[in-house]
Amino acid sequence: MTASTFDREVSLSPPFFQKLPLSIERGEGVYVWDEKGHRYLDFTAGWGVTSLGHAHPVICDALQRQSKKIWQTPNAGLVCNPERARLLSLMAQILPHPLTRTFFCTSGSEANDAAIKLARKITGRPDIVFASEGFHGRMISTTPVKEERGKKQERYKQSHQIRLVPYGDEGAIKEAIDENVAAVVMEPVLGEGGVVLPPPGYLNYVSHICRRQGAMLIIDEVQTGFCRTGPLFACSSLNLDISFLTMGKGMASGFPFAAFAMTEEVAERIEIGDHGGTYAGNPLGCAVAEAVIRYLIDHDISSQVEKMGDLFKNKLEFIQGKYPRAIKGIRGTGLLWAAEISRADLAASIFSSSLKRGLIVNLIKGSILRFFPPLIITEEQICEGLSILEDAILETCVDSCD
Repeated sequence: MTASTFDREVSLSPPFFQKLPLSIERGEGVYVWDEKGHRYLDFTAGWGVTSLGHAHPVICDALQRQSKKIWQTPNAGLVCNPERARLLSLMAQILPHPLTRTFFCTSGSEANDAAIKLARKITGRPDIVFASEGFHGRMISTTPVKEERGKKQERYKQSHQIRLVPYGDEGAIKEAIDENVAAVVMEPVLGEGGVVLPPPGYLNYVSHICRRQGAMLIIDEVQTGFCRTGPLFACSSLNLDISFLTMGKGMASGFPFAAFAMTEEVAERIEIGDHGGTYAGNPLGCAVAEAVIRYLIDHDISSQVEKMGDLFKNKLEFIQGKYPRAIKGIRGTGLLWAAEISRADLAASIFSSSLKRGLIVNLIKGSILRFFPPLIITEEQICEGLSILEDAILETCVDSCD
């Protein structure tokens, strides 16, 4: 990173998070290059976003074609456009039953915030139930979930009427849902919470309790959707009674685009003026999202993810077997995996060593390395990346794993 780039980033951006000593200038597929020309394997997919990798031709072509037509329609979402109509039709074909209606927006946070707002409006109830380790964005309605302890959490809880339950605990979810709960918000896999899969049948139980108590079920597939775990949607085969499904990230492979879907029953209870947005499915975003989704379907990326996911799992298990003092456990599905490191300082060292060797991974919750590479990753690239990871663990463990 050049000094000028680092200085501008640190001095002119709000200090929401600590910058990495890395300035990425371009990308292609699963690789990115910094300003000095050093190449890195991106095992984060831009935080789960670049599902087709960086600068994929199908995205570039869609952007180029649509940019020569129109980017934003007059009167925004009040005017129809062919790109939005085609994408709406495609969504109706692929959404889990009985979801039929879709509204487009710009981020997963926005999608979750809207679903929560509409659930409260429709039910007339104030409370929302979240998994305590869940993450649904940084809007005011979802920020409390991120604040896991301390006075800040208590302040949010009091003002925003939320209830937190341990993920996977049927007794806790049963006790939490009553006549004051508007909705329960759940991820099929906890992404930011450490790549935690629910116990078998848990989400079906949550759906059953919601139905019995008259609460809505909001399934957050912002991170898991669009083949990240294999199928187009992680919840597709679960037969859940879903009121809202939220989406984003890999939906447009890097273009800021998201959506939430609802059932006909829910749509009938929404009135004009209940929601809207200036960029509610603008033509440029719709063109990109349609191109990405059709590529996922036409190239059977679901099968590719399942195959590469099995390889990823086997390689991680092999590394864990060699370094059991470093890796406490691995978990995941599809191309969403985590390695839990025995100590936070060790995890930080492995993260830094991997970066120096040309592999970018994600360090979360202090001691968890998360891997969610582009869905088009090959066997050779997985082996290359995990070989770098193993070298980083070996280097770190020479001094730290005794």
